[in-house]
Amino acid sequence: MARYVLTDAQWQKMAPYCKGKPEDPGRTGDNRRFVEAVLWIARTGCQWRDLPAEFGHWNSVYDRFRTWAKASVFEQMFQAVSDDPDMEYAMVDGTIVPVHRHGHGAKGGPQRQAIGASRGGWTTKIVALTDALGNLVRFQLLPGHRGEPLAVAPLLDGLKFGGLIADKAFDSNWIIRDMVARNAEIVISQRPQRRPPRQIDAAIYTWRHLIENFFCQLKEFKRVAIRCDKTDISFNAMIHLAAVKLQLQ
Repeated sequence: MARYVLTDAQWQKMAPYCKGKPEDPGRTGDNRRFVEAVLWIARTGCQWRDLPAEFGHWNSVYDRFRTWAKASVFEQMFQAVSDDPDMEYAMVDGTIVPVHRHGHGAKGGPQRQAIGASRGGWTTKIVALTDALGNLVRFQLLPGHRGEPLAVAPLLDGLKFGGLIADKAFDSNWIIRDMVARNAEIVISQRPQRRPPRQIDAAIYTWRHLIENFFCQLKEFKRVAIRCDKTDISFNAMIHLAAVKLQLQ
């Protein structure tokens, strides 16, 4: 289990944002063992019922995970450990993850949970924005059949950055206009039909490998690489916790 256990330094940064600390009113618990249990699930992709006994009873851990997910605890934890991004440039890209059959069945149907039918079957898109170093800043979930630019507006809302790096999927007129209004450098690969063609800094464009590397690292968490969570709330929590672990490595 050592591979999934947090170091003392990592835990010290995460502990203040957990619910049920000794100084909190009401019920308390072993937060470190609980967070490590969820990380074990996230990394291995196993069902909750297969959680090793040393982490506690699987149903109690799952119920606690859902409580924390609904309270945005994992998102708050992520924001706390990633509060100093390098926004000289922002990078945006998307990746598709297949939805396991266990990820179906949420109330309201798949259309309520960012699940859509595409050529790859039932899928979810993770559209992420990273800083200039390839560290996650924000992400949005979309159904697999929706276009990635739909997630750009909420990702950029309220952010200041010097330029935007993206592939041609994001070569949209409204994104270009927004970058011009922000006085931000445009490093977006253009579609062949764009007239007149724009010149971009080819050397800076190669930095896109950093956001691609981020997705590769994120998908090492099998519970993210294949969506098994029925609700966006739970899937968001898994991604945020995985991102915390990557940020603290």
